Amino acid sequence: MNDLNTLPPVLRHLCHEQPPTIAVDDGGNLTQNLDPIPVVDLQSLNHDKNNLDEACKDWGLFRLVNHGIPPTLLNQLHDQAKQVFSLSFESKRESFDGSSVNHFWGTPALTSSGTGVTSDHQKTNLFEAFHVPLAQLSQFQPQLPLIESFRVLLVEYGNHLSRIATTLFEAMVKKLELNLEPSKSYLAKDTGYVRVYRYPHCSNPDIGLGMEVHTDSSVLTILNQQDIVSGLEVLRDNQWLTINPISNTLIVNIGDLMQALSDDRYKSVVHRVKVNREKERISMGYFVFSGDGVELKSSKYKPFTYDHFRDQVQQDVKAFGTKIGLARFKRAEDN
Repeated sequence: MNDLNTLPPVLRHLCHEQPPTIAVDDGGNLTQNLDPIPVVDLQSLNHDKNNLDEACKDWGLFRLVNHGIPPTLLNQLHDQAKQVFSLSFESKRESFDGSSVNHFWGTPALTSSGTGVTSDHQKTNLFEAFHVPLAQLSQFQPQLPLIESFRVLLVEYGNHLSRIATTLFEAMVKKLELNLEPSKSYLAKDTGYVRVYRYPHCSNPDIGLGMEVHTDSSVLTILNQQDIVSGLEVLRDNQWLTINPISNTLIVNIGDLMQALSDDRYKSVVHRVKVNREKERISMGYFVFSGDGVELKSSKYKPFTYDHFRDQVQQDVKAFGTKIGLARFKRAEDN
């Protein structure tokens, strides 16, 4: 798909001009190899032997099976996403301009120096994406039939994601024995959004990452990587571990807000995305947050709302070129 006129101009010179190698699953592909991350069965959360608590404490992420999303829907979403990304860049800009769906790409990559700039040039995250606020999808009325079909699929997909996130969160709260106020939305359906990512193949993967090293600011993140091309990596024991794409499974990771709610018993996992030399990759991430004005309280952190947390992250990135995140809110005795 990597026809250069489909890519944002800033990414075109970074991508190989030759078409990507067609990915063929020959049985020895990464999609057939289980990685060591824990597996959680959504239908067995109430069983004593389910390992949800252990996975959240030791890993900060897990592979979810028996999640209830029809395989046909996951496959259709992936196929439709490929077709939408295959539209010319100009067509995509025109189709999404002024809509509730934001088309964006190539955000500046942060560096450990805190400047956001390397010695020779400013690096760029190598992706193109659509930011889709699920609560506003009904207001989005695209003119192109292809994009309308994709919108309909995303509505159905979003309903499944909300169900899964709520079920997992309630199980986590029970395991942690959290005393949350029942009238407050610590995980709010209307905050959920999907980001549909396209990571172009790159003839020189050393030029940058698909997505920089980071933690998510969410309560929970649910990743659908139906594509057979790997790229997601998590930091485990100071080493990077590839999280293999396996059909009809989802990857769930803990975000900063859940780590705070859990008093650091659950961890917000550090992760990144690498690009492939020959093959393009598509993935879809669902992010959900606490409700507007809901104050998160814990013994480890000073009380804060998600809006406060987000604003502080944005200030830090602007001032220092990096996300500081939860460390900003640590109580003095825990510093």
